[in-house]
Amino acid sequence: MILTPLRPSRLALVIGLSAVPLTASAELLFPIGEGDFSWDSYEAFAAEHDYSGQELRVTGASTGDDGKRLENVWAYFAEATGATVEYSGSESFEQDIVVSSNAGSAPNIAAFPQPGLARDLAGRGLLTAPEGIGDWMAENYAAGSSWSDLATFVGADGSSQPYGIFFGTDVKSLVWYSPEAFEENGYEVPQSMEELKALTEQIAEDGGTPWCIGLGSGAATGWPATDWVEDLMLRTQPPEVYDQWVSNEMKFDDPRVIAAIEEFGWFAKNDAFVKGGASAVPGTDFRDSPLGLFELPPECYMHRQASFIPNFFPEDVSIGEEVDFFYFPSYADKDLGNPVLGSGGLMAITNDSEVARGFIEFLKTPIAHEVIMAQGQFLTPHKGVNRDMYRDDAQRALGEVLNNATTFRFDGSDLMPGEIGTAAFWTGMVDYVSGSDAETVAKDIQTRWDAIQ
Repeated sequence: MILTPLRPSRLALVIGLSAVPLTASAELLFPIGEGDFSWDSYEAFAAEHDYSGQELRVTGASTGDDGKRLENVWAYFAEATGATVEYSGSESFEQDIVVSSNAGSAPNIAAFPQPGLARDLAGRGLLTAPEGIGDWMAENYAAGSSWSDLATFVGADGSSQPYGIFFGTDVKSLVWYSPEAFEENGYEVPQSMEELKALTEQIAEDGGTPWCIGLGSGAATGWPATDWVEDLMLRTQPPEVYDQWVSNEMKFDDPRVIAAIEEFGWFAKNDAFVKGGASAVPGTDFRDSPLGLFELPPECYMHRQASFIPNFFPEDVSIGEEVDFFYFPSYADKDLGNPVLGSGGLMAITNDSEVARGFIEFLKTPIAHEVIMAQGQFLTPHKGVNRDMYRDDAQRALGEVLNNATTFRFDGSDLMPGEIGTAAFWTGMVDYVSGSDAETVAKDIQTRWDAIQ
């Protein structure tokens, strides 16, 4: 989609289909100066950046409604600077960006859903590192240096530096529960892992089933268990140890990894703690697993899953009423802060230009984040935004979890080689819940890893 500024607030829109653009017109989604947005950040940016007559090409994996939400943000960059912005979303983004980069025809900016591909392109000298972006994220994003660490890759010259800015994140460190069921039974939201374990035991003693856990996901069966283990690694070990594990600098069969797997087993391998007993966990589809929260009486009281899981709740369920969530807590006695597991999109320069560098500067402004926050389905660690601009209370509460994080790390299985993270780790967790011991499972996964190196 091409966005061309027509001041003060009208845009000419051209939707690109193959090589043939179509024209239309649209208003800025939120009129400049209205509402509680951080318009001062917009005005300051506009005063300092004039790219009239210049074109910015942006590409990413977001299409449909997701792509439209991004286009609504890019419109403000066009309006502020006079630049023409062309956005193309593609479901084959990962393949397309590699082909165009190799051919020297990449768009100026690429929105990477995962950092792995950006790391590969940086190593081949196909990304440009924005000056000072790592220090900026460390200062302005919650969890500080976590974000600059995640964006730091080894370039073609062998040096390491941050290669982009994270824009939009998801949170996985959540426990979903029924507030009504908790209230009826006098249960309180736990503030530490020790309290969560005590609550688990109390519910079982009271004759209830504490957890719904399902690992089923077709060919991807087992992945929900990897999220559990990753969250527990972050709660039992410092983040640098987590990083060593993900990169295999620390072996998968290290006692610290085995201990985290066994912590997951404390919840999932106890028949009294899980709906249907431990034997039901591997075969229960992850999409069906949380439905036990909504039965009367509840078939389970808690379900650990990411912020996307409401997509599989019954249609008439409202977050904050029939169901709510709390942060999957850290251990009070380990002094490891409040780690959060999740994912995030990285905006990086794939074809350098003055306007591309200006676009990265625009993504630092609170207004860029607030425009998409107000549209929903977007979380940000930016400490300078007005969090009242989140579309609803649920999004705002998710934002609080993110902003209270002391450490943020990506899903480890997504960062491991495919044969491990999306194969051996998945199947190993199924084997573990089905009866294998953690040490054997971890050794088998490490053997697979050794074989591909």
